[in-house]
Amino acid sequence: MSRMMLLLAVSVVAGCQAPMPVADPQMAWVDFSTPFPNDRLLLAERLDKQRLRDGRFFQVSPGSHELIVRFDFEVAGGGGMGMMGGPSVRVCYLTLNYQHFQAGQRYVLEGRSIAFTPEARLYNAKREIVSELSDFYCLM
Repeated sequence: MSRMMLLLAVSVVAGCQAPMPVADPQMAWVDFSTPFPNDRLLLAERLDKQRLRDGRFFQVSPGSHELIVRFDFEVAGGGGMGMMGGPSVRVCYLTLNYQHFQAGQRYVLEGRSIAFTPEARLYNAKREIVSELSDFYCLM
């Protein structure tokens, strides 16, 4: 198990060091944001049920898409009985659907947590909310 975690950590670090690709003007681009310090990680996981190779962004064709992101965030008292344990990390997979992606537009998918509950919103370039979390499940 520890060998698998080490391999995952090395691959994530290596992936973060690669330069970001140039945005295709025929596609929409989705960046990620986590506004709170306890929100540790937001990664692209699946686009229209297809697993992605680079979790740092989504680049999608115009139209309707289902986005699934992995969201890791810290929760207080996550270990043991009740709230007496120290903080732990909760791993969740969040699903957002949006029908109106436009070519050449940039969007921001923002993940945040309130206690044990994840939230996500998709913003357009005008900082208007265009979609919100439609479903999620957590491993812990």
